[in-house]
Amino acid sequence: MRFEQLWFRYARGSRWALSDVNATVHPGETVVVLGRNGAGKSTLLQLAAGVLRPVRGRVTDRPAVIGWVPERFPAEQPFTAEQYLRHMAAIRRGSGVDHWIERLGLQEHRDTRLSALSKGTAQKVGLAQALLVPPGLLVLDEPWEGLDAQTRTLIPQIVAEVTDAGGAVLVSDHRGEVAGLPGAIKWMVTDGRVTTEEPAPSEDDVVVEVAARRADADRVMAELRASGHRVLGVRAGQGR
Repeated sequence: MRFEQLWFRYARGSRWALSDVNATVHPGETVVVLGRNGAGKSTLLQLAAGVLRPVRGRVTDRPAVIGWVPERFPAEQPFTAEQYLRHMAAIRRGSGVDHWIERLGLQEHRDTRLSALSKGTAQKVGLAQALLVPPGLLVLDEPWEGLDAQTRTLIPQIVAEVTDAGGAVLVSDHRGEVAGLPGAIKWMVTDGRVTTEEPAPSEDDVVVEVAARRADADRVMAELRASGHRVLGVRAGQGR
């Protein structure tokens, strides 16, 4: 998925929340979006998820299936937790409601109305709905907020499962909890500008150069990333 010369503001004449963003999220990658409150992190994630549309520029190659977890789950809905998840599964043609209820510790809240849930438990319901269909892109806006310690440890596991399956993950974090996401690429949002930073090779890394046909390059890079490898650069071959 690509952000191409993307600009966004919430009202005409207001300041730009994001300006001239050019960045790419590849299959199999975890991208952690960092920055102070109000820098534009949530705006960027909503544009990625398709919740907002850019004023200028565009988002291209967005996967068909998006899992979107906002910072605060909209709990003012006339459903119990289980009713909501089963409605969402029917709409999205997904499955696994019982699996995610059990895995996220929601068993005792099956029959609790969403509006009566604590913030952390409501966030669990939001996370479950995002995973009812395996996402090509999982977008998590401050996913640790309000969660209990046991569920917090599940976030890196779930992220790894999505990327291992070839999906990408875009996650914002201002709490410094990204230590549980090794190999993540970091994007820094500062006053509406986005800078990207690949993780530096560690002492255990070996750099292997791979030559691929031009027509196969995108597929080869996606397969390498899905296998847990990092693509450090691409250059055209020199003919003899």
